[in-house]
Amino acid sequence: MDRYIVVAGNIGSGKTSLVDYLSRRYPLRPVFEPNEANPYLEDFYRDMKRWSFHSQVFFLIRKYRLHREMERETASVIQDRSIYEDAEIFARNLYRSRKMSKRDFATYWELYETFREDLRPPDVLIYLHCSVRALRRRIRARGRPMEQGLPSRYLRRLNELYESWIGDYDLSPVIRIPTDRMDYVTDLLDRHAVLKAIEEYLS
Repeated sequence: MDRYIVVAGNIGSGKTSLVDYLSRRYPLRPVFEPNEANPYLEDFYRDMKRWSFHSQVFFLIRKYRLHREMERETASVIQDRSIYEDAEIFARNLYRSRKMSKRDFATYWELYETFREDLRPPDVLIYLHCSVRALRRRIRARGRPMEQGLPSRYLRRLNELYESWIGDYDLSPVIRIPTDRMDYVTDLLDRHAVLKAIEEYLS
């Protein structure tokens, strides 16, 4: 893998759109979230406490395999959400909100730390910050049935964990982009602002 770029951010922050756009503009292979492949995801959204461990372990294993596959690439790669976020944000949130037991979280975390030791860190991380109000608006607009019932407090806790994680993150440079009012897919001014912020890492 020549260059490894991660786009990080909460549900609905604009990660997929940015990865798709940048991978068409630059010679970057896009790697997207394996949501559709997760056989536990629908059950998880119906009963988080019952299925949180199963769903998170699936994502962790799948992300680890994806990461190792990317490392064997000769081209540069841009990824929509990394293995680090799965653990540091989503699994930690489930544990803190008592949707994952202490025992399950300890097992999950040991597996994550074992995987993390083997992985090449990103060359740059693009963090998309977005308010809860804007997140909810985008989630409604894209219409994924499993996401429509997500409460604001859940998205708010994820935002808080993202801010805490980014504050301590030291694996690579971080480019922070506020996306509440940004439309970098169709708005030329927004697109220029984003490209100006990140182009030195992509050219």
